[in-house]
Amino acid sequence: MGDMIIYLPYIHAISKRYKTSISLLVKNNARANELLADDNHIDEILTLDRTITKSGSHDGIKGFFKLVEELKLKKYDRVFIFSSSLRYFLIAKIAGIKNIFQYPLFRKKDNIVLSAKVFTEEILNKVVSTQPVIYLDKNKIEQANKSFIKQYKHICLGFSASGPTKRWDIENYIKLCEKINSKLPCKFYLAGDKNEKDCIKKIKNSKIGSECFSFSELSVKEAMPIIKNCDLYLGNDTGWLHISSALGLKSLALFMDSPVLAYGKYSENIYTIIPEGETEETTTHDTLGMKRISFDKVFNKAIELLN
Repeated sequence: MGDMIIYLPYIHAISKRYKTSISLLVKNNARANELLADDNHIDEILTLDRTITKSGSHDGIKGFFKLVEELKLKKYDRVFIFSSSLRYFLIAKIAGIKNIFQYPLFRKKDNIVLSAKVFTEEILNKVVSTQPVIYLDKNKIEQANKSFIKQYKHICLGFSASGPTKRWDIENYIKLCEKINSKLPCKFYLAGDKNEKDCIKKIKNSKIGSECFSFSELSVKEAMPIIKNCDLYLGNDTGWLHISSALGLKSLALFMDSPVLAYGKYSENIYTIIPEGETEETTTHDTLGMKRISFDKVFNKAIELLN
């Protein structure tokens, strides 16, 4: 989901350059159908069905030719492949797409943002901002705003994460919310899904629980207008961070085991906290810095951004 959002500036730039809406081929976990439901740059979202277990309909040789046939039916003029995969080059070629633009084949992984930026700028011959934008229907935003109490600050709390080493302890978040609320009356919106029930329960049972609303029963599409009306995102480096940033929120992101230079610097809305003893350059995969995130630094920066 986060990667989907990071690619948005380049998807939009391509759409604007050729003055047409475009189709996206993405996996279901990108949540593109929800994120881009109100985006006029998008014509159609095609599901790439490939899995870790190699059981998807687009896996293997049969899946290769199945995808070829599906793309043939669409009669595309151009394809932009944000990957160095030979597989997708051959699929596009056999599908009869005449204009194929792709990352250099067999290139090793590097900074996701810079790779996409350089690739797109070379094709379009213009500078492309790295700042993503998620488009939402104004009526949805206004409807969500009606439930907001104006004398409160509203914080989207992103306590979830893609793995345990990227997650600040939930007790830290509870303590943090209580301390922020003692300075500024706040409402907290718990950005976690049904898999985060234990964390949600702990927050709900805390002193701050009465000021919290959970997204666990909402879809991403339903949660986004609520997030749009918030004053701040506060949380881990997770998909909710990138959604909040693309919706225009000031976003305070805790990086403890993922690359800051890739996921924390592409947006002017993201402010980062890194582990004590690390730099932005050294905070990456396998930093394992969850216990070295300074509570005071997080609290002070949150108050600064809220003011």
